[in-house]
Amino acid sequence: MAAIRDAYPPAEITWVINPEWTTLLRGNPDVAHVHIFPRGEFSGLNAPRTLWPWLKKTKSLRPDVALDFQGLLRSALIGKISHPGELWGMSDGREGSRLFYQRTAKVDRRAHAVDRYLKLAEAFGAPIPEQLRFPLPTGDPLPRFDPFPPFVLLHPFSRGARKSLRNSVVEEFCRAFNPVRVVIVGKSSRKIVIPENCVNLLNQTTLLQLIWLIRAARFVISVDSGPMHIAAAVTSRLVSIHTWSDPRRVGPYNSEAWVWKNGQMLRAGEITLATKLKKSRAFREADVGSLVDLVGDIPEVPSAI
Repeated sequence: MAAIRDAYPPAEITWVINPEWTTLLRGNPDVAHVHIFPRGEFSGLNAPRTLWPWLKKTKSLRPDVALDFQGLLRSALIGKISHPGELWGMSDGREGSRLFYQRTAKVDRRAHAVDRYLKLAEAFGAPIPEQLRFPLPTGDPLPRFDPFPPFVLLHPFSRGARKSLRNSVVEEFCRAFNPVRVVIVGKSSRKIVIPENCVNLLNQTTLLQLIWLIRAARFVISVDSGPMHIAAAVTSRLVSIHTWSDPRRVGPYNSEAWVWKNGQMLRAGEITLATKLKKSRAFREADVGSLVDLVGDIPEVPSAI
């Protein structure tokens, strides 16, 4: 989207987005309008009452062009309902979404997700710069949370159970980093027992507070997840843990970030489509030490600038 804005400065860009993610666009100068897709309201007995007004408002958008970066039937239908002059999408669109496109960008389905999206922007006429812009908000500080002494931010759980770390691994991270603070974030119903050097903020942060913590952390360790991709956009001090997911397609889009896969530690920039990755396996307690060694010494006080 930032590349499209740079290519077409006068354009009015409307972003269709789920309500829970709107804060990601707070203060973003590249977005002229936000159109909410309240998916959670389109079910049950209230569905007709909420759906029809939304459809009417969506039909009134009438953009010159709608770009479908998600490539699913739902997103293609939303684009079609908006009555665009043209609807563009990617050649690997799923669920029959390609049937709705007037223009299609050729993409390699094996490529990284961000590279696939950039192909669509490029087909639309946006030159892709060598250095991309990721205009994320600065975030909101947490009440009563002191960023000093420096801390490691651990995001151990994901919606995909196979991506998440076991409780015993989380506890081992705390022990291995002691006396350095480890701040645990994310959403989970799990009950974990942690040492005193760990701060449990599970289910206690907003998205903007999470972004602030990512920016304030001395290092971020995360499973493959949305917060990992946010971290990759704002810092290179990141390790992304991949169990069954393929970092060649969904790893951190930051060449200086680190990727853990099957006991290997690689820079994201070293991974290509030709990189051979061994069969997937879980992240174990014995793997924690390699990440502790990578992070290295964390001083008790911040360095002078």
